Amino acid sequence: MSSTPDTVPSAAEFEKLGMFYLGRELPSLDADSDDQSPTRTLLYDSRDLVTHALCVGMTGSGKTGLCMCLLEEAAIDGIPAIVIDPKGDLSNLLLTFPELQPEDFRPWINADDARRKGVSQDEYAKKQADLWKNGLGKWGQDGERIKRLRDAADFMVYTPGSSSGMPVSVLRSFDPPTRAVIEDADLYRAKVSGAVSSLLGLLKVESDPVTGPEHIFLSALLDHEWQHGRTITLAGLIRAIQQPPISRVGVMDLEMFFPEKDRVSLAMKLNALVASPAFAAWSEGPALDIANALYTPEGKPRIAIFSIAHLNDDERMFFVSTLLQRVLEWTRSQPGTTSLRALVYMDEIAGYCPPVANPPSKQPLLTLMKQARAFGVGIVLATQNPVDLDYKGLSNAGTWLIGRLQAERDKQRLLDGLESAAGGSLDRSAIDKAISGLRSRVFLMNNVHDDGPVLFETRWAMSYLRGPLTRDQIGTLMESKKQALQQAKPVIQPPSQPAVESSHSDSNQKENTDKDITLPPVLPSEVSQFFVGSRSRKPAKAELTYVPSVIGSIGVHYSDARRKVDYADRIMMLVPMQDGPVPVDFDHAAHIELTEDDLTHEPDEKTTFQSFPSGIIDKSSERDWKKQFTDTIYRNQRLTIFTSKSLKLISEPDESEAAFQARLSLAAREKRDELSDELRGKYGPKLDALEERLRKAEQKIEVQKSQARGATMSAVISAGAAVLGAFLGRKKISSSTVTKAGTAVRGASRSAQEAGDVKRAREDAEAIKAKLEELEAEFKEELKNVEQVVETLVQEVDRIEIAPKKTNIDVRIAALCWLAHWKLPDGTLQEAWT
Repeated sequence: MSSTPDTVPSAAEFEKLGMFYLGRELPSLDADSDDQSPTRTLLYDSRDLVTHALCVGMTGSGKTGLCMCLLEEAAIDGIPAIVIDPKGDLSNLLLTFPELQPEDFRPWINADDARRKGVSQDEYAKKQADLWKNGLGKWGQDGERIKRLRDAADFMVYTPGSSSGMPVSVLRSFDPPTRAVIEDADLYRAKVSGAVSSLLGLLKVESDPVTGPEHIFLSALLDHEWQHGRTITLAGLIRAIQQPPISRVGVMDLEMFFPEKDRVSLAMKLNALVASPAFAAWSEGPALDIANALYTPEGKPRIAIFSIAHLNDDERMFFVSTLLQRVLEWTRSQPGTTSLRALVYMDEIAGYCPPVANPPSKQPLLTLMKQARAFGVGIVLATQNPVDLDYKGLSNAGTWLIGRLQAERDKQRLLDGLESAAGGSLDRSAIDKAISGLRSRVFLMNNVHDDGPVLFETRWAMSYLRGPLTRDQIGTLMESKKQALQQAKPVIQPPSQPAVESSHSDSNQKENTDKDITLPPVLPSEVSQFFVGSRSRKPAKAELTYVPSVIGSIGVHYSDARRKVDYADRIMMLVPMQDGPVPVDFDHAAHIELTEDDLTHEPDEKTTFQSFPSGIIDKSSERDWKKQFTDTIYRNQRLTIFTSKSLKLISEPDESEAAFQARLSLAAREKRDELSDELRGKYGPKLDALEERLRKAEQKIEVQKSQARGATMSAVISAGAAVLGAFLGRKKISSSTVTKAGTAVRGASRSAQEAGDVKRAREDAEAIKAKLEELEAEFKEELKNVEQVVETLVQEVDRIEIAPKKTNIDVRIAALCWLAHWKLPDGTLQEAWT
């Protein structure tokens, strides 16, 4: 069904499997054409984004609105996205109001806009609500579709380096890459180089990756740790710079290549950065993990918006290059697919992938443009100027969305890229003319998967496009999510007040109930003790103190022959010491995110220790703790396996529910695409044949109508000539007059016959049209059945729990563990070890 400016598209036109509703086509590439009314709904196949897209347009072209529409469609289709937002306006994706009431808009309107309009903020909010309701209505959308958008995906705004939105920990540590990345020499070198370049950029140290001693030395340190599978924290990196674990760089002695005084200077700069209060936010919040950014713990797809408008240029470059590198690693770890698995969208890419310079962000971005398509990850880039993007990136974009451009040279460069991508088969002059006359919200789309360029007008965005949000507004949007995250975080509670210190018969330490002790207690030789030092920034006027607990490092082996499960896991558990009759209660044991590498044998300097009751630790304690850890694991620990019988999938032993749901969603999407392709293969030729028959039938109608008009005119002329000849004075009717009269009669007969032919041609066309509509209805019904089947596939997930045998539980460490805390002036304790 075609759409005109006076007709509103129905949901049946644009709610199609795997198709993105972007707008309506315009009929001609000729900008001078009188008829530029929309013709039919523009649907974009989501799989085409696997070959990436580039959106170009000057300010005011509607570029941001188009890209937000694309992200809205992705969310509705269950496709997660990483969104990099340098300007701060993509957080508008969270401003969706199904009720479309003025009070929904009121907190988010721009007060300056209301003032310029000369109306109150309440009046302006009502105008905006009416504007959005009417705008959506003209495009066949309403509050129900907005609700569907909100229900389909989770929307999160991360603010690296700031706690205004959801904070994200980027610099807590440098985690080693996967073995697959290490074994890929090019990818591994790019990761090492990118990590070091980003860090040196934050330090404002200019050092060439090929010749700079700082860059080469830090790369050697990271390589040394990562090759051994070790995570290196910033504190550990500072220590490694001062006391390097390597003695040579290349073939040269380290001291000759990078002397100690230069290493100390570099360590001081890094230490100053770490000690800066403004830098503390970089290590707060959940770790930067792509899988967790793309899906919630329940497996719901997420649109993860990384807002970086508040950062300076060096910080932006550091974060973007780090994020892109993580995305690349995650992408390379996924199995191949031809369906769209996820999107990576970056707005305003100027400076991140320039044609001449080589910033840290350029290499991972170009690598993604070349390789991500094989893994179903689509890259969408937006810019005001095509010269902002390296030519290699331009050539790897399969879809070009071109809006109004400002400079002639921008247009010519873009045309050069388009012509190259099309292999010289592009009608350059027609496209040149079309681009020159584009108005706001009108774009030219060139998709390598389509027959040719298409001119279209973008639909109305469901999100309220109010412009960049302030940090306070982002904080308001994220407040409930941050609270939920805090509540979900496991808390190890320290003792409510100092108890009596522990002592051994050989100890000369005295019991003290009024203050902490300055040295850890002396323990029996059969009992080990470890320390986990401070990792967080020191609050004002706080003192460092250690809180006692019991820690366990436990190996657990799960086996299930029927389900082919054979999995060994190592977990860390912590049991707080507490006041009361049971100082060490293993019912309060909790899992913690530590490894044995985090345990040290020495505490931090200048600290105190919370005392604990005398006599609770003796030479049998470690043996008893091991037994109790074993019992706790046996009773409570289970390996959860997720299965889908319909898709014949089973989760990996260490695969989270979110990761399995993501894999299941992709498998269902692949099945959907496969079934959709089968249906298109089945119905496509039939529909094409009927459409061709209908086209010929309509042509025949025009021919018959033309012939009928000719026959009617001939009959009228012949009859008129006969009557006129008789009238003009011929007393007797001549034979020629009789002949003309006969000709008129025969002409009238032919006219009636031609009119009958027109009627029959119309009846034939109507019959063909009825068959076409019947076949289209049948096709849509089968597509609907496919959608229902796919939804069923995703919902059919079974949860299976496998318990370990006692003989398969190995408690490697059961020891006293001191956890660093900050003791605030009011006496309360705050974790310093997390």
